Amino acid sequence: MISRFFGKKPEVRSLHQAQLPEGLRVYAIGDIHGCAHLLDRLHDQIEMDLQSRPPADVRLIYLGDYIDRGPDSAGVLERLSLPSPEGIGRVLLKGNHEDMLGSFLADPNVGSSWRQLGGLETLLSYRIDVNEVLGRVGFGGLADELRKRMPPSHVRMLSELQTSVSFGDYFFCHAGVRPGVSLERQDPRDLMWIRHEFLGSTQDFGKTVVHGHSPVERPDVRPNRIDIDTGAYATGHLTALVLEGAERRFLTT
Repeated sequence: MISRFFGKKPEVRSLHQAQLPEGLRVYAIGDIHGCAHLLDRLHDQIEMDLQSRPPADVRLIYLGDYIDRGPDSAGVLERLSLPSPEGIGRVLLKGNHEDMLGSFLADPNVGSSWRQLGGLETLLSYRIDVNEVLGRVGFGGLADELRKRMPPSHVRMLSELQTSVSFGDYFFCHAGVRPGVSLERQDPRDLMWIRHEFLGSTQDFGKTVVHGHSPVERPDVRPNRIDIDTGAYATGHLTALVLEGAERRFLTT
């Protein structure tokens, strides 16, 4: 389905007429949060869209937050660690939840904070008996057990995540950018974690920022940014923004 799924078509004006280079189509995919079944359904929709309107060049851009909260983080990482289909380029960006996972593996003392952000569901998806391990050896034991159970392909994929990418007049990141700082000089932590300073800004960032991180009921298209985190784990709606030339449309589960 396209944007009519959400009712009124989102406003598409911007401070400048954002476009992609001729022949390129981008599918930007919002926060997945452990919903492997929704990712499968969205991939099916993208495949059908490609078959009906084949472009010259394709990029899939995943905006981060692949894990936590939903039921199958391990399944999501397994899908994303597989090679890209032939002829399709793929960019995997890093979200704050992947950042928190890395912090937990480096310092298990952050386990309590990560658990409150949905880390428990990620541990369970790797079939770890959380209560037993936590009661016996604490968060350090949970980190050790997770290291043992994560396939090397998952670890490698997580280690190779980028914090941003740009095509044409669009800049893609997980959370947003800090106003007043050029896109080339953004702090990686802001790209993964920023919220209120970015969401409240009407500044022209030089490119239209496509992001997730802050859940919205429907894709939120502003003059300077587009938010496509539609709260998949809570709503069942995983959204992809489709960009081609000056056109914008949406696919959603």
